[in-house]
Amino acid sequence: VVILAVVVAAAVVAVVVVVVVVVVVVVVVVVVVVVVVAVAVVVILAVVVAAVVVVVVAACSIVVKGTVLVVVVVVVVIVIVVVIVVLVVVVVVVVKVAIVVVVVVTVVVIVVVVVVVVVVVVVVVVVVVVVVVTLVVVVVVVVVEVVVVVVEVVVVVVVVLTVVIVVVVVVVVVVVVVVVVVVAVVVVVVVVVVVSSSSGSSSKLNND
Repeated sequence: VVILAVVVAAAVVAVVVVVVVVVVVVVVVVVVVVVVVAVAVVVILAVVVAAVVVVVVAACSIVVKGTVLVVVVVVVVIVIVVVIVVLVVVVVVVVKVAIVVVVVVTVVVIVVVVVVVVVVVVVVVVVVVVVVVTLVVVVVVVVVEVVVVVVEVVVVVVVVLTVVIVVVVVVVVVVVVVVVVVVAVVVVVVVVVVVSSSSGSSSKLNND
């Protein structure tokens, strides 16, 4: 269980580190893209302004009539406005794309983290359930074996005690029978001896 907890903690830490690295990389890439686009816009705008200034100066030096100068200035202003509008649209598109990329990456990272956490939790729960069930089965098997052994020992003890009691009873009965027989034999012998002695004494007295 301790090893499992360590493995799970290491997996979670690894996932968090990967998520942080991915988010940092995405943010850095987005920032770099925005900065590059901004620099590009500034450079293009500076080039356009410089070109417009050059054109205006050239037009003013070459064209003398006011009408032509006004036309040139209007064209230059229109060009500047168009360039600025295009650059603004480009910047807006780039920013929108960057926002979409950040949102998508964030959602993907969140989904990955949630999936990993769910998988880790499921694995931990399954392992814990398997360990608990295994321990319960082992305990039940051990208890059953102990009960069986105790029952066998009790049966053996009962059988041995029964045999001992039977043997003791038989021995006692045999001893009692033997004693009775011996006593009977002794009594018979004594009676016979007494009777014989009495008969002998009576015969001798009669003869005298």
